[in-house]
Amino acid sequence: MAKPKKQPRPKAITPKGFRDYFGQEVTQRTEMLRAIANVYHRYGFDALESSAVETVEALGKFLPDVDRPNEGVFAWQEVDENDKGDWMALRYDLTAPLARVYAQHRNDLPTPYRRYAMGPVWRNEKPGPGRYRQFYQCDADTVGTASMAADAEICAMLSDTLETVGIPRGDYLVRVNNRKVLNGVMEIAGLFDKQNPGAFETERGIVLRAIDKFDRLGAEGVRSLLGEGRKDGSGDFTSGAGLNLHQIETIMSFVLAPGLVAEKQEEIRALVESQIEDGVGATTVSLDKGNKISQSTRLVAALYAPHPNNPSPENHYWNIAAISVLGELVRGSEEGEQGVDELSEIVDLLYAQGYGPDRIKIDPAVVRGLGYYTGPVFEAELTFDVFDEKGRKRQFGSVAGGGRYDDLVKRFTGQPVPSVGVSIGVDRLLAALREKGRIAAQATGPVVVTVMDRDRMADYQAMVAELRNAGIRAEVYLGNPKNFGNQLKYADKRNSPIAVIEGGDEKANGIVQIKDLILGAKIAESATLEEWKERPSQFEVPRGDLVSKVREILDSQD
Repeated sequence: MAKPKKQPRPKAITPKGFRDYFGQEVTQRTEMLRAIANVYHRYGFDALESSAVETVEALGKFLPDVDRPNEGVFAWQEVDENDKGDWMALRYDLTAPLARVYAQHRNDLPTPYRRYAMGPVWRNEKPGPGRYRQFYQCDADTVGTASMAADAEICAMLSDTLETVGIPRGDYLVRVNNRKVLNGVMEIAGLFDKQNPGAFETERGIVLRAIDKFDRLGAEGVRSLLGEGRKDGSGDFTSGAGLNLHQIETIMSFVLAPGLVAEKQEEIRALVESQIEDGVGATTVSLDKGNKISQSTRLVAALYAPHPNNPSPENHYWNIAAISVLGELVRGSEEGEQGVDELSEIVDLLYAQGYGPDRIKIDPAVVRGLGYYTGPVFEAELTFDVFDEKGRKRQFGSVAGGGRYDDLVKRFTGQPVPSVGVSIGVDRLLAALREKGRIAAQATGPVVVTVMDRDRMADYQAMVAELRNAGIRAEVYLGNPKNFGNQLKYADKRNSPIAVIEGGDEKANGIVQIKDLILGAKIAESATLEEWKERPSQFEVPRGDLVSKVREILDSQD
């Protein structure tokens, strides 16, 4: 009789596209999420923890391929008595579950409903460097109001959140645009019909992708993609949108709008300064009588009478100029002009709270890819430089994005429910904080109480209890205490700041030895023998002074 084959041992390997997170990373993420939650809570948002699993039907348009519901998401089909049940999937993001939750519980929830959610999401997509199939998101949304005050509030909250977690002012920018403005430009170019929004959908998709590549391809590259197409350096050809010359120039005027805004900003600066010299009153000034900008009294007045929350009105010129330029670009399109009005209102509300374009800036270049955005869209970009794996300097880039999506809950209710929200990429934000040195490269471990006599474990546990009760992180060495050197190696691997030593002689004399491991390592690296003697890293103190001396050393290490 043949021997049964041994079952091969499973490979100890992380599944492709996933990774393990150890103590330090988990702790850092938890602390950052707690800081973000405090900001959201301060703004009046409530926490929501929804199911990690949704039906494929509920995810709907979020699926990359509805005909293959296991593509793009991690999905499976339940088995019922007929061997055929519902398709279920791990959530793709945190917005689709919110739409389902609100539709299901709307009679029990306040309107508007403000919620924030934090947790992992899963995408069954091809992994790459820094791109995983499981990652954390942190969302905040307001459901049930069409007021632009909700959009302005989300932008302000995003700004406050970045500063709270450690991204200083000047190292980030919340950039704001409006999909209605872009639709207006498309309408003028003959690519958008509100009565038949499905028409020219393919061309609009190519246009959006082309605009999004402006930073990489430049004006001529985008122009090629709007026309017949473009061949890259390797010879690969990308088909274009096939637009005519008038359509291309209309779209390019939008693509190049930031340059026009800069010119308009200087015009406004000169105009305001000249009219101030002439003593013209704030309420009688119109920057452009044929433009919607003149309707915002507070925006114009802000140029002359600084708001107490925003004492530098000249910083506001960019946003006023941007609204003026966009108004000119979409003149004649009802939807485009509505989008400009909404941006004007958002800027007005933000300025009243003290948020100018040094933090929140109108930027025509923002094109959010998700099709369900219906109004204002925004993106938080970190503006400081980092170096990639090839040593090239580049900006860190986007860490958050969002916008208004008024049709999402409608899938469940049949009625439009105006909503706006933002999603923060937690892992990218953590990486940014490490780049800025806001998070230590290595977290400090616990104080380690060594074991000199295994029969006196109760004494060592008593020491640890005193330290813990005093709020100090501490542990007793629980390995084999036979080799004291191994205990110190363990403390080193734990990145412990201090080791506590109490042998038989110390116990008899009522003292403990406290070893400053951080200082000891520094001395060992560079100190001379004389410096070693002058700066001892080990202290002998009465047993009763254990906690106070440990705290003193920890304070000196900060």
